[in-house]
Amino acid sequence: MPRWFLFTVLAVLCWGLWAVISRLIGEAVTAAQSQALSTLGLIPVMIALGCSKRLTASGNRRRGICNAFIAGALTCAGNVAYYHALNVGGKASTVVPLTALYPLVTVVLAVALLREGLNAIQIGGIVLSLAAIWLFNVASVEGVMNRWLVYALIPVGLWGVSGLLQKISTNDISGELSAFWFLAAFIPVGVVILLLQPLTGPLATKTWTLVVALGLFFSLGNFAILLAFARAGKASIIAPLAGLYPVVSVPIAITVLGEKIGLRETLGIVAALVSVAALAWEGSGATGTSRPAISTKHETHH
Repeated sequence: MPRWFLFTVLAVLCWGLWAVISRLIGEAVTAAQSQALSTLGLIPVMIALGCSKRLTASGNRRRGICNAFIAGALTCAGNVAYYHALNVGGKASTVVPLTALYPLVTVVLAVALLREGLNAIQIGGIVLSLAAIWLFNVASVEGVMNRWLVYALIPVGLWGVSGLLQKISTNDISGELSAFWFLAAFIPVGVVILLLQPLTGPLATKTWTLVVALGLFFSLGNFAILLAFARAGKASIIAPLAGLYPVVSVPIAITVLGEKIGLRETLGIVAALVSVAALAWEGSGATGTSRPAISTKHETHH
């Protein structure tokens, strides 16, 4: 079994855990504060990256760092919206699969801006993703969009744009350097958040543990993807496969958190997961793929 595949599986596990930890935090802190405090969990990974000998550039170093930093800021903003979607009533078992559709945005942008091609299966994935979004929204009898859905769609767009910028960034700098500056963007954003929304009192040890774990699993997932790329893994296969982290999150949300879903949500989850897998499919005739042609880290996703 290739090592890049093992690292990709590790990323899926890390992001799968990250995706549901916020639900455990609950209302102890706001969504924005969760994002700010979780930055503490990024520091060990940033230190490891900072010690790497692969912080190199093959093109315009400043442009590459700038794109990576902006990608990190966009992902950070998307994370806040994601946490808020969970806090305003969205179930982890439904929010996670929906937000995992962000490769769809990257696909559209990659096709339009980078002229990457799509195969028939990937086009089918786009159709399924749209069906999943509809299934997650038909709950209200009045036809008004669910409140949590509005916030869940925000990270889909921001993470999708972030993925494209990460791909562009690695055209100028190494994956390690891009990952470092991607994560570095979370620090000033976190400081600004805490200045605008300072903590009103001491937090419980459990809350501190969860917010640090939030950042740690997020950054470890990005680091694992980086290692997968360094082991000769193809970006067009690894990046979209990492988007399958809901296969970890959904079972946890149902079995551990006790969440219950109906037939409509089940169909939406299935459509979302199948669409992510379809977007990851690299046929022999495809010149490129959506989230596939994306670079290492996201991920933030995630």
